[in-house]
Amino acid sequence: MSARDDNPAALVDHDPRWLLRAGQVLDQIRVALDGLPGAAEAQFDHIGSTSVPGLAAKPFLDLQVRILPLPSDVDLSLRLEPIGFRRAHGSRPDSPGVHRDTPRGDARVPDEVWEKSLFFAAGESAILHVRRRDSPWGRYTVWFRDWLRAHPDARRRYEMTKRELSESNVCKADYDDYTRAKTDFFDEVQTVFTRWADSGRSDHAGHSGRE
Repeated sequence: MSARDDNPAALVDHDPRWLLRAGQVLDQIRVALDGLPGAAEAQFDHIGSTSVPGLAAKPFLDLQVRILPLPSDVDLSLRLEPIGFRRAHGSRPDSPGVHRDTPRGDARVPDEVWEKSLFFAAGESAILHVRRRDSPWGRYTVWFRDWLRAHPDARRRYEMTKRELSESNVCKADYDDYTRAKTDFFDEVQTVFTRWADSGRSDHAGHSGRE
């Protein structure tokens, strides 16, 4: 995996090996978390652009665990550090999605449902989002992934948006601005992919990571 050194949000063409490697890393995470409260019912997902065949992406695997109750950072670190994952703290004090997700959608849930933990494995170039199993964001990421997989026109439009935003990120210190700017596309299509998911054409139960 490689990207331009002067652009932390540089994109590369989709690599089919990402799907296989994501499944392998998710299996390692599943084993590492075995025994935690809620782990037996947890869902393990490959999300983000590397999970969508044909879509250009930053060369980092986005992985997700949905578990209830949400384990403490201490418990997660004890289990994840031996397989290379370290707690991420963000490049800025207000980096998005590090300690909690920004509430969105029509779901009315207690504030603590948006809490999360974010881990990063430099050796695997993998980012791990640990969310509550009842997190609306956890569902949205899977629905958005499946909707992009099923709709080539939307996938191409999303890639065009990503490439334009990536080019505007050259020489910046991090990709926080890129991440925030992508939210505009997400806002635009959320009603569409949510309606599509609610129609029964998406895997609501999550994904095993074995693609």
